[in-house]
Amino acid sequence: MADPVYINGLGSYLPGPPIANEEIEAYLGPFDDRERRIGRKALKQNGIQNRHYALDPGGKPQTTNAEMAAKAAMAAVGASELAMGEIGYLAAAASQGDLLAPGFASMVHGALNMGPAEIASFSSFCASGMMALKSAHDGIRGGVRRNALVCASEFASRFLRASYFDGARLDTDAQFLRFMLSDGAGALVLEDRPNANRLSLKIEWIDLVSYADRLDVCMYAGMNKHANGMSREPWSHYANPAEAFAGGAFQLRQDLKLLDHLIPLGLGRYFELIDEGRLDPNEVDWALYHFSSDIVRKKLIAHADRAGAPINQNRMFTNLYDKGNTGSASIPIMLEELVASGSLEPGQKIICMVPESGRFIVSFMLLSVVGPENASTKVAARNVPVPMVSDTSTASHSPVTEKLVRDLSRVWVEFETALSKVPIIEKLEQGRLRIEDYRVLLLNLRQQVIEGSRWIARAASHVGPEHAALRTSFVQHARDEQQDYRMLEEDFVACGGDREEIVSAEKNIGSEALSAWMFHKASQDNPFDLLGAMFIIEGLGNRLATRWGEAITDQLGLRDDQVRFLLYHGDNDETHLERLWAAIDGLDPSPELARAIVKTAKVTARLYRLQLEELGNT
Repeated sequence: MADPVYINGLGSYLPGPPIANEEIEAYLGPFDDRERRIGRKALKQNGIQNRHYALDPGGKPQTTNAEMAAKAAMAAVGASELAMGEIGYLAAAASQGDLLAPGFASMVHGALNMGPAEIASFSSFCASGMMALKSAHDGIRGGVRRNALVCASEFASRFLRASYFDGARLDTDAQFLRFMLSDGAGALVLEDRPNANRLSLKIEWIDLVSYADRLDVCMYAGMNKHANGMSREPWSHYANPAEAFAGGAFQLRQDLKLLDHLIPLGLGRYFELIDEGRLDPNEVDWALYHFSSDIVRKKLIAHADRAGAPINQNRMFTNLYDKGNTGSASIPIMLEELVASGSLEPGQKIICMVPESGRFIVSFMLLSVVGPENASTKVAARNVPVPMVSDTSTASHSPVTEKLVRDLSRVWVEFETALSKVPIIEKLEQGRLRIEDYRVLLLNLRQQVIEGSRWIARAASHVGPEHAALRTSFVQHARDEQQDYRMLEEDFVACGGDREEIVSAEKNIGSEALSAWMFHKASQDNPFDLLGAMFIIEGLGNRLATRWGEAITDQLGLRDDQVRFLLYHGDNDETHLERLWAAIDGLDPSPELARAIVKTAKVTARLYRLQLEELGNT
């Protein structure tokens, strides 16, 4: 039988005083007007008000990453019932250590007075702390060791200073990170038994999944990408370090075009854990989620709530706004704050989530609070305010509807991931699109788009009178869609295309299949499973149209009035999706209908992808 594992000590180290937004330039600057403009946009999106830097106001480093990790580790051991000399295993994580070699754990171990010990280094971005924690957990659970010390530390600011780039111009992908990342360290002491007199956090499970096989690198340092977006050789393959530096290989970047993939991946795994019976969101008392920005938080919460897997915002605990993005150290820092607040009680459950955009990793951890009933007052050694998020939701859905939305979300994740492999989308996401590619895309979409309102209207005509509300929703949707093809035609002509060519063009073989499928389903009595098809098509407009439209505008130097079709749907399909969710709620589907809706979504997703794969093939 596996041994239980407990977190018995927590520590954190945040260097220097809190640094407000208006003080960033003193530490990382000077900034030019462009950099200040990007900074204002980044700060508006991420919602961060304060952060910590291990720099002085002039930008000079005041410590090392290993020293910060060691300080957090010593604090964690001091908060436990162990002495440093009793620790037998050290797992240390960081996005980047201080040296190319040896490993980060060696440097942390050298800064600690703990005696000989087994060590392990973990290097990634935000998920590296969870990797280290899982390593320690699995060793104790398997009986290999009785305790472990885990630490994670980030010193990102040293790579974000203007002096570090020596006047080199940073692209937007690099500039955004300068206003998001923060320095700090967190640590945990794990044992095979709980504390005798204080609260402990029992680790129920840790789940970590990489999706690196699906997508290219998103957040990275130590290389540059080709103009087409694909990864290129690492910095060590340049002729010399000076050439690598001049080529921008040492800049810390996040590919903003790929970042949107992280939310559906995280939600998809969240829903899988629920359906596997490993997680019941209704039993969660505290939600510690590592958000990179306030916008990500809002999107994640809204969709999770709709899917019947709500993140109870009255119980959410985050330090994003006053600590910034501390990467791999965020969860131990948050846990230490939560325990120190004195708000925990035995029996409570805590869910932790860390998504990583490096090459897409999603990790979760479920904890239970254990200990004497009066122990919660014994840990409140300092008065730490609990940073709650107050915008709660009162949505209520049937269990069948909740599972339906989770299943549809998984269909969407697979669909969006597969789309990135379609040649036209691959060229777009890699910055290789040409104007003729865009015209071909419009030419091939027009014939299917013009029929969109027709199949919706046909579906409405087959809805029985007992479902008048849903019929009205279908009719309204058909009316909204009936003129969309005209915008598409105007975009085609505005980009040098001939109107007669797009009006008279044949459907490609994928469009033929998609159109036939839609009309077939719309011709059935009470074709409610078409809600699955609408989920895919409206999801394209809501989630991808703006991203594609902006990328096309930037790459081809086009005006907004040459990309109206995509930009319009990006702005307006959120309303259509809300109408769709209302229709599903009002329908209160049976399990059989829910399965039919999911299947229709799967078929529609595959045929829509086929349409894009077969551009020009008539």
